[in-house]
Amino acid sequence: MKTKLPYISYPGCIPRILNKIKAAQTPERFTYDFLETKLGFRGGNYAQFIPLAKKIGLIKTDGTPTDLYKKLRNSKTSKHSMAQAIKIGYGELFERNEYVNNLPAEELKGLIVEITGLEQKNQVIKLTCQTFETLKKEADFEAKPSEEPSEPEEKPDKTKGEKDEYSDFGLNLSYTINLVLPKTDDPAVFNAIFRSLRENLLRK
Repeated sequence: MKTKLPYISYPGCIPRILNKIKAAQTPERFTYDFLETKLGFRGGNYAQFIPLAKKIGLIKTDGTPTDLYKKLRNSKTSKHSMAQAIKIGYGELFERNEYVNNLPAEELKGLIVEITGLEQKNQVIKLTCQTFETLKKEADFEAKPSEEPSEPEEKPDKTKGEKDEYSDFGLNLSYTINLVLPKTDDPAVFNAIFRSLRENLLRK
């Protein structure tokens, strides 16, 4: 069974649509009406963007925008999310060569010919290459996902002395004494032991 890699017949529209996506509000569902009415792209050539977006993981099969779609709209995560989307849509290319995004045009074409089984002069080969290269210009495969800034550490007040700083905790100490009594029946011995405890350890 021949593999069909994602492509559209007018790859040049991709950057324009992506720019409008970044500027517009995220819809509940990305439909043809949204593409035409909200983004302003009418016609069959532009409509091909929707199945492409589904294949590369930007929207779900029912048109619901994915997390990748939302991250694409964030300038800090846009290029990283597009790189992830390309890896989803062109997974078989990356299985053959994990650095396919760095291949020269002719080597990329050869790999697509190998996977699809089509002739080199086939228009689908040309459009697949152009679609891949156009998407790649919107991506950064070396970019790292942005991390949320960590909460700043609360630094101790240097104006406080150590005693004041620890006294705020209301620290209370307790201890347990294990007493081993000698084997004797002489009450004087016990009296002496307990007197020593009272005088030396149990004082407040």
